Amino acid sequence: MEAIQRASNIFPSLFKTKPLNSSHFTQTFMARCLARYLSTQAMPNQAMPNSYQRPNQAMPNSYERPNQAMPNSYQGPNQAMPNSYQRPNQAMPNSYQGPNQAMPNSYQRLPSHGDRVFQSPSQRPPELVDNMNQFQEPRAYTSPMEDLIKFCKEGKAKESIETLEAIEKQGIQLEPNMVFAILQVCGDSKALEEGKSVHDYIMRCPFRNLYMYNKVMEMYCKCVSMKDARHVFDRIPERNLDSWNLMIKGYASNDQGDEALQLFGHMRGAGVSPTGETFVSVLLGCSVLESVEEGFIHFESMEKDYGVSPQVEHYAGMVEVLGRSGHLTEAEEFVDRMMTPPPILVLETLKNYGSIHGDIDLVDRVEEQLIAFDPSREAQKSNAPKVLPPRKRLGLNMLEGKNKVNEYRAGTNPQKGEAYERLKGLSGQMREAGYVPDTRYVLHDIDQEAKEQALLYHSERLAIAYGLISTPANTPLRIIKNLRVCGDCHNAIKIMSKIVGRELIVRDNKRFHHFKDGKCSCGDYW
Repeated sequence: MEAIQRASNIFPSLFKTKPLNSSHFTQTFMARCLARYLSTQAMPNQAMPNSYQRPNQAMPNSYERPNQAMPNSYQGPNQAMPNSYQRPNQAMPNSYQGPNQAMPNSYQRLPSHGDRVFQSPSQRPPELVDNMNQFQEPRAYTSPMEDLIKFCKEGKAKESIETLEAIEKQGIQLEPNMVFAILQVCGDSKALEEGKSVHDYIMRCPFRNLYMYNKVMEMYCKCVSMKDARHVFDRIPERNLDSWNLMIKGYASNDQGDEALQLFGHMRGAGVSPTGETFVSVLLGCSVLESVEEGFIHFESMEKDYGVSPQVEHYAGMVEVLGRSGHLTEAEEFVDRMMTPPPILVLETLKNYGSIHGDIDLVDRVEEQLIAFDPSREAQKSNAPKVLPPRKRLGLNMLEGKNKVNEYRAGTNPQKGEAYERLKGLSGQMREAGYVPDTRYVLHDIDQEAKEQALLYHSERLAIAYGLISTPANTPLRIIKNLRVCGDCHNAIKIMSKIVGRELIVRDNKRFHHFKDGKCSCGDYW
């Protein structure tokens, strides 16, 4: 006010006019000052355009009528005021606009990515959203033991081993049940290297016992590493029935029938009585080897020697032994001789091998029996897969001599008569040397004399007889056979080798047998 009063006294003297009306001058000047003041308060950091800038700058157009537009100044309560104070409900760029409105480039700072500003979550890059979610939804803490249980349930072998190693570094010892769970995961996923890590961990633990060793063997068998399983089996301080059964089953399941049957022999030699579970694995081993004769021997010895009554799985195992080796007629006869109506498992096994070998008639006959058990199968019969035409497996022998290999088929060789005569002559000498025919290897339902006659003319014996009359004396005979040699022929050929003074080498579909001086290289086990 003091400045205004001084200005009112100075202006008249400068322009030599009458003193201005103090109240009129004051009102006009104050209005202009108020407008300038308010404009500077609206945006303190911005320039004040076209308004009061320097004291010495001219101020255009002094007093103007109230209704006239006043550029860059106060124009009335209902008019727009550019770059100046505006009503609270209008947008104020770069200024505060109200508690419920967005404030860009001001107090409310939006997340940015580089030089871009994203107004909504959908506009943000995926990596930015992921990073924000990490802060918005923190992961709950879980202990290593909880992680181990989770990985075992999910069947993750590698993650389970990594967690096991982390737990061991912390000095924590796992309970046996957790170790068994990890072994189960490694075995089911066939993770051999991870399984070996668990085995190493067990060897460092003080609570090792027979049950844990058996679990390790079971894991190795599932991982198809019978060498590692046998290594554990041979080095455990004691064995129980489960230990023997695990190893025999492991060999048979991994197509190592020879080893399975050989271990079964060691089991009996150790005085351990086999059970029904043992014979299921033994029959599986016979099936792998296509050894029909040995399969029948073990099947009959179950109840006779060990008091184990055959169950459904044992009958199905015998059907598999016969069917896998191509003896479908014998397999069907075996099923028909069962005391009770054959179970579905046995019939399904027989039908399966009928399909494999292309015996359509057998498949149809078995299907009729299955429909009798389950009439709903009638609707499925039309969708049954077609099978190949029937085929029959023939006994084939190859006789090697004079630097060449001759094929010998029973009933087709031109010197068949001479071979039969030579074989009859050997038969008498063999009986004198102690040979007794083992008629258990004859599957046909015929009398005892006919069974002995059938054994005499097995194809490998005829091949040897033909070799004896067609090759120089004292030279080895090599017989190649596409079927497995039966037990009776094996005993007979041993005696033949001693009588004729020759080395008889017989190669069946599984191995070589070197017969010399009444002995065989297989040690009477094959």
